[in-house]
Amino acid sequence: MKHDQRIYLASGSPRRYEILQQLGLSLERIHAEIDESVLPGEPAIGYTERLALAKADAGWRVVLASGLPSRPLLAADTTVTQDGEIFGKPQDAADARRMLRAFSGRHHQAITSVAIRQEQRVLLRTSVTEVFFRELSEIDIERYLASGEPFDKAGAYGIQGRAAVFVERIEGSYSGVMGLPVFETAALLSEFAYTLP
Repeated sequence: MKHDQRIYLASGSPRRYEILQQLGLSLERIHAEIDESVLPGEPAIGYTERLALAKADAGWRVVLASGLPSRPLLAADTTVTQDGEIFGKPQDAADARRMLRAFSGRHHQAITSVAIRQEQRVLLRTSVTEVFFRELSEIDIERYLASGEPFDKAGAYGIQGRAAVFVERIEGSYSGVMGLPVFETAALLSEFAYTLP
C-alpha cells in the first residue's frame, strides 16, 4: 500500500511549494507568523536554524488548534551571508542595490535550514552553498531592480530567475539556493517514512 504523501507546508514561498510538488508530495499550506529579527551577534547558520525550528513550532500549533490530522509539517528558512553579515529580504530598492553591489565579483553563502515536525518529533538539516557572482555593472543592477524580481528574496536575487546570468558557479546545492535543498529535504522525509521520488 502506498504511503500517504501529504504533508503540511509552513511557508508562503512559491519556490518551496513547486519543488515539493515536483517531488510528488501533496501539500496543505499552514500560515504561521514568527518574529524573524536577527539576535545580536547571531551567526547566519544559527539564525536560519532557529527560524526554521520556530516556523515548525508555530505551524504545528496551528495544526493542533485547527484540529487537523497528524502529518509531517515542513518549515524552512533561507538567508544569505557574506563576511559575517546576514542579508535578508531587501527593504527597498536602495537596500537591494547595496546587497547586489556587495556580491559583485565576490562569493557569498546561501544557507537554507529545513525542519520537519510531527507531534513532538522535530528533525533539522542545513545546507550551505557558496555562490560566486561575476562583476556586476550599475546597468546590470538597475536592470535587475527594474524587473521587480529581487524584492521578496533573501540577498535580493533569485538564482532560478534573471539573476542566473550573474552566477559564475556554485559549490553546493542549487535547490538550496532556491530555498529548499532537495537532498536534505528527502533525507528528512525518509525519517518520517516518506520515500522520494
